[in-house]
Amino acid sequence: MAITIAKAAEGGTTVSHAARIEHVSKSFAGPAGQQLVLDDITLDVAPGEFVTLLGASGCGKSTLLNLVAGLDRPTAGSIETPGGRPALMFQEHALFPWLTAGRNIELALRLRGVPKAERRPEAERLLDLVRLGGAYRKRVHELSGGMRQRVALARALAQDSELLLMDEPFAALDAITRDVLHDELTRIWRETNVSVLFVTHNVREAVRLAERVVLLSSRPGRVAHEWTVDIPQPRRIEDAAVAELSLEITEQLRGEIRRHGQH
Repeated sequence: MAITIAKAAEGGTTVSHAARIEHVSKSFAGPAGQQLVLDDITLDVAPGEFVTLLGASGCGKSTLLNLVAGLDRPTAGSIETPGGRPALMFQEHALFPWLTAGRNIELALRLRGVPKAERRPEAERLLDLVRLGGAYRKRVHELSGGMRQRVALARALAQDSELLLMDEPFAALDAITRDVLHDELTRIWRETNVSVLFVTHNVREAVRLAERVVLLSSRPGRVAHEWTVDIPQPRRIEDAAVAELSLEITEQLRGEIRRHGQH
């Protein structure tokens, strides 16, 4: 199958998707030969949609995110992101420790081509958006883990992309900080209408955040099941409806892990 990575749409063209993944497979060379990690993945993310990718460790979630980001190429299939290159946020904040919070954001603005005179006001606006107003001059070592992730989110938003890719960005945080950042991410997503593709292995986090949850099978990763989450926002991790759907998804996930263990 032909491999195509489309990164831009024609000016003024209305598109029906923020990301289109069609029949994507990915193999890596290993000691025993080619190892199939992703197998025939087809998935769309609609403009403004929040989708979580869920699956057991090693199922290829992060690999798929890297392919959508353009950091690697699929072995087969096609990926389109008509709004241009997506922004990517990792589990680790990846901030430059010798720069202030504001300067970290300004670096992304500079790479985007924003004129120098406009960078600081825009960086301060983005810090306000993630509720870190006044933190422009703070160094990375002066920020808590949650604050660092807020700066990383502001830097990702500075890229002004229509699609935000998030690879377990809250996994290293304590439960309370993670819950606060769930609220903040939901608010920012609704205010900006950015499309989000969010990787997690935490079922309740997936249900807490997403409009749609996509479960990948254990390696090789395939789309095993999808759920539309009709629970009104704002949601809480402890909500009965969140817990009920999480239990259903967890049973499916366990089934996928059991099937993998029998191979």
